[in-house]
Amino acid sequence: MSTPELDWFKSSYSSAQGDDCVEVSVTEQAIHVRDSKDVSRPALAVGREGWGRFVRYVAGV
Repeated sequence: MSTPELDWFKSSYSSAQGDDCVEVSVTEQAIHVRDSKDVSRPALAVGREGWGRFVRYVAGV
């Protein structure tokens, strides 16, 4: 999946030094996730419902 048109932002939980960063882009169809150190690889695309379950799991809710 090529995603050059997406607007990416870094996770607020990423390292302050900028070396361990997760980038996220939100669209109507999906949440896209990638490693900021390797933007040449395809991003992981997750449906909004799946992303919500993941975030709740990680947050322990």
